[in-house]
Amino acid sequence: MKHFLSTKDFSRPQLESFIDAAIEKKATREAGKPLDGKSIALVFFNPSFRTRASMQIAVYELGGNPVVLEPGSTSWSLEYREGVVMSGQKAEHLKEFVRVLGRYASAIGVRCFAALEDWNSERADPVLNAMARYAEVPIFNLESAMHHPFQAMADMMTLRERFGIRRPKVLLTWAYHPKPLPMAVPNSFALSATQLGFDLRIAHPQRYELDDTLVDDLRSFALANGSGLEFTNDPDSAFDDVDAVYAKSWGSKHFYGKPEAEAVLRKSLKESWIVDGRKMDRGRSPIFMHCLPVRRNVVVTDGVIDSPNSVVIDEAENRLHIQKAIIAELLK
Repeated sequence: MKHFLSTKDFSRPQLESFIDAAIEKKATREAGKPLDGKSIALVFFNPSFRTRASMQIAVYELGGNPVVLEPGSTSWSLEYREGVVMSGQKAEHLKEFVRVLGRYASAIGVRCFAALEDWNSERADPVLNAMARYAEVPIFNLESAMHHPFQAMADMMTLRERFGIRRPKVLLTWAYHPKPLPMAVPNSFALSATQLGFDLRIAHPQRYELDDTLVDDLRSFALANGSGLEFTNDPDSAFDDVDAVYAKSWGSKHFYGKPEAEAVLRKSLKESWIVDGRKMDRGRSPIFMHCLPVRRNVVVTDGVIDSPNSVVIDEAENRLHIQKAIIAELLK
């Protein structure tokens, strides 16, 4: 049994084989029916558009039956902590939920965001890891507190389509957003990019550093692959000589549980941390990437996201193909 929780759990050849298979499936739209007669449960603790639609369609096109559950809405609210007295609003413990569900379904996908309340707790991905600990079938991470591996693999597939075997220089840049967001997308993008040997530059304001352990992993993968890894706090020079720009906002780990204090710092960054045409012109005609949804003229200007160099729709489509490739391989 193999879970898909983070790209870190897979080797570079394995990740590249997923991308190769996804590109082939995209070209032919032929996936076979490896899930014929099987059901895949998709558990959504949080809202979703692209993940929900692409996963349901991926399972269907592989011949399977997607079963969507929403704890607290279409199913009982769930408790995941150990040793608690369940006298509050939570009606069922995750221990029973995931084991019963595993008797029905061949795999379980789960989407469980960070609440941005307790950094030390949430960086350990408590809900996702509890699901994996008690599951008797594979668990697929549909975005957790710390990782969004399917999105990252769709991003890597998009880069492969654009640049082939050439190693592009990629910028992951923080961008302003009215509220703090989880780190899952930037974490997984940076992780998979260094695993696959891209030259990566990460730009963010001071106090918006990524997780220390994750950064150690990035350095290790970059060293192993002979690729570059840079960090900068300059929102302008970060764009110099890059081939691809990935914009994403995230919250500061220093302000988890302190939204009012974080809001003061965030507001001061509004004007300088937006992706616009002036910054993009500093690169080598870079493509623009984002996981969506995106706030126009807040994160990125209309002129950039609507330009021929924008690949955001390609990334969204590639979610379908990479998910089909990974699910088919792990459940074959």
